This record gives sequence, C-alpha cells and structure tokens, in this order.
Amino acid sequence: MKKFIQNIQLLNDKNELKEGSILIENGRIIEVNSKTIPQVDEIIDGQGYFVSAGFIDVHVHLREPGGEQKETIKTGTDAAAKGGYTTICAMPNTRPVPDTVENLNHVNQLIKENAKIRVLPYASITIREAGKERTDLAALKEHGAFAFTDDGVGVQQAGMMFEAMKDAAKLNMPVVAHCEDNTLIYAGVMHEGAKNKELGLKGIPAIAESVHIARDVLLAEAAGAHYHVCHVSTKESVRVIRDAKKAGIRVTAEVSPHHLLLCEDDIPGNDANWKMNPPLRAKEDLQALIEGLEDGTLDFIATDHAPHTAEEKGSGMEQAPFGIVGLETAFPLLYTHFVKTGKWTLTQLIDWLTQKPADVFGLPYGRLNMGESADLVFIDFTKEQNIDTGQFVSKGKNTPFQDWTCTGWPVMTMFEGNVIWQEEK
Repeated sequence: MKKFIQNIQLLNDKNELKEGSILIENGRIIEVNSKTIPQVDEIIDGQGYFVSAGFIDVHVHLREPGGEQKETIKTGTDAAAKGGYTTICAMPNTRPVPDTVENLNHVNQLIKENAKIRVLPYASITIREAGKERTDLAALKEHGAFAFTDDGVGVQQAGMMFEAMKDAAKLNMPVVAHCEDNTLIYAGVMHEGAKNKELGLKGIPAIAESVHIARDVLLAEAAGAHYHVCHVSTKESVRVIRDAKKAGIRVTAEVSPHHLLLCEDDIPGNDANWKMNPPLRAKEDLQALIEGLEDGTLDFIATDHAPHTAEEKGSGMEQAPFGIVGLETAFPLLYTHFVKTGKWTLTQLIDWLTQKPADVFGLPYGRLNMGESADLVFIDFTKEQNIDTGQFVSKGKNTPFQDWTCTGWPVMTMFEGNVIWQEEK
C-alpha cells in the first residue's frame, strides 16, 4: 500500500524548515520531497505540521510484568506514541526480571501482544538484579535482549561488573549502568545540598554516582566493552565521562529532561513528585549537564519514564518510590525551554531524540531516509497548552511539571506507515 504525505515542514541541512513530502510504501519510506504527486492509495494532508523521524527512548520503565498497577506495556506504549516516540527500550526491573531465556521470552510475548510501537527489551546483568550471580548473556542476546543492565540498582561488586563487561564485549553488546555506590547513599531521598537541609530530609551525595562511573570507565577500558551511563546528574560525572572519552574509552551517556530543566532549588517541599533517582542536583550540576550535552560529552536525551501509583507518590519523600513519568511531556518541555528560547537549534534537539541514540546503539531507525521504517511524528509548533496529568494516557501521573505551559506538541504519530495516535479534534 502506498501513502503520500504532503503539505508538511521538514528540516534541511541548514537547520531550515522547508515545505516537503514523504512517500511511503508497505510501511517504509521510499521517497522524500517528491517533485510530483505520485499514484498512491492514500494522500495524507500534513496541514503544515513539522514532521520528524519518530523519537527513540532507550530508558523506559513499562513495569509489566509484575507492576501492572503502575503501568502496562499497552498504556506505556500509548504514552510513548502520544509523546512522539516510536522506539523505546524497556528496563528489566520487572517481576520476574528478564534474567533467563524463559523470563525474557515471556516479556517478548507480552510485547508482541500489547505494544503499539517498537519495544526492545533489556536483559539483566545479574540474576534478579541482586548483584550476586551473573546471567547467561550469550543466551539472552540470542533471544532478543537489546542490551544488558541492572538499571534501578548499581552493580556493587567491581569484579562482577568486569566479568560482565568482558562477556558483553565478546558478544559486541553494550553494558548499560545505573551508577550508584550503595555505601554512599546514606538512606537519602534527595540531593545532599542546601535544599535537603532546609526540608530536614536525608541527602544523597553527588559522589554516590560519580565514583561508580569512574570505576566503570576503567573497567570498560580493560574489558574493551561499550559502556553506557544512564541518567547522568552531576558535574563530577560529566567530568569523568569527558576525560574517559578523551582517553579513547568507549563510553557513552544519556541525560534526562528533568535534570536539564530542574535543580534542587525548584523543589517546593516534601512532595514525592519531585523524588527521582538520581535526584535533582545543584544548579551548577544542571549547567554542567547542559554544557556536556552541547559539547558531546553526553550523547543524547532519554526520559527515564518511571510511573508509580498516586497512592505511592502521595506518601511523602521519605516513603515514596523514586521516579517520575516523562514520555508525554519530553518534547514540548525541551522545545519550549531550549529551542524556542534560542539556546538550541531544532536540529540539535531532534538529533538528541532520534539519530544520536540510534547511532550509539546501532539501531536502523531515527532518520527520514529512503528504505527506513516510516516511523513519524507530526508536531504543531503553534499549539500552546498546559501540562495536565488528567490528560495523560500513561497510568503514571507523577510529574513535577504539572501546569507548566509548553509550546510545540505532537499531534499525530505513525509507526511503520500507520497512524497509531492522533490528537482528538
């Protein structure tokens, strides 16, 4: 089946928006900017919207199996589609953990039955993410693991991480790390700085993260592994990653929208919708993250979408779980606060949400190239509205961005040439 999308805005090589078109056949792009309207089965009027390749998020918690009260594969991929994401990677801190072929196959089956978009599952580095016994990485790769991580917890034993890196290197697979030294957490619930003292809450020092990254980059160098750092949050971490890259170590890293937009000073009080791990850090950390993204030390943006129930998040910082949702708000937040203000170009933002994660993980998505999957997001740059958790399709409503006014919202998403979400008129 052939479809022709016309009257859309596309980015050219000079960061300019130009009117264009896309021709799709059997779910794949076969031509961009056709000179004539070809013979097709369907013509779609893009109404002047900007069209990008569908966004890629390599850090998403779908909670299923085991946490369906927080999110399911269906609701999570609905939220992703609404946010313009067409490829997401599901973290393994589920119950059961995808730590065996049987458990990974179960996750793959759930994805096949329920996912609205492309979901690539992680497998864990250790059994039950407990850090005591390694998984069979080769078998897990054979059955479709996207990469290996114990995200949600840091691998505490250096020897365990080193052996996993050596095995992953032989398989040409990435090791992806939540970096946190448990002996440095001190039962903290937010960043150790001025704000935690003001609120009388225990703090997590910045070195809990950066110490683990420093350890791991040296292990990765010795193992010859591709090492990827999740949700970087501190200036020291940025420095370590920058130095490691200069030394030729194969390290890549991501940063989350909330760490680019918020710092500890923004936390209004003992409200668990502001509790995430890693926590919101100091203002100088936020600035270092922005600079690290802009200079290539940090490779791309990932949401760390982490839904929880309202009951869990209503219990205050000390009792509530870590995590906030991000799939439905990432683009408008980043566009409004960085592109519209002139700090970034639209090309930069789109690259950090599409091409850059695809390049880091060798994914054949994220570009509007001939032969690629027709995964597209249509964005209305004139649309301005407030973030309203009542309109979320994710089960999770846990966000610090409620009532923020944003411009530039996805209005339609296509996956493999088919419309999978469209704003109600």
